[in-house]
Amino acid sequence: MPLQVKRLLLVFGFFIGSMIVLIHFLTPDSFYQFGHYRGKALDEISNHEAKYVDVKSCAMCHDSIAAVKDSSFHKSINCETCHGPGYKHIEDPEKNKMDKPQDREFCIICHAKNPARPQKEIKQIDAVEHNKGEVCITCHNPHKPWE
Repeated sequence: MPLQVKRLLLVFGFFIGSMIVLIHFLTPDSFYQFGHYRGKALDEISNHEAKYVDVKSCAMCHDSIAAVKDSSFHKSINCETCHGPGYKHIEDPEKNKMDKPQDREFCIICHAKNPARPQKEIKQIDAVEHNKGEVCITCHNPHKPWE
């Protein structure tokens, strides 16, 4: 066997041996507890503070708005989609106000004419021609879009 092949085998052997030692010392004890996952990760994740607020949480204080929204075309859209993260608002409503989209471009994200979108489910407008320069909420209540 040529000398360069022997040296190459020695380098590969050292590399493979080093990897085995590193895997042994760096793999957490709970790894493979639930398949190819770290079992203790579930406990760590469950101890994190929840950041998601569902519609029911919003409805506890804003029940009249929730009732109107539940009968609208936007009933399947979570409040946080338009108003931003709600967990801080729940902690201190006076200090942490929710976003109220004032920009025309915000509504256009979903409602601009797009042949790829289902037209029966999503009302589409020609953003260039429809009420140029006006903010959408001047004429439309997003919680009651049919008015």
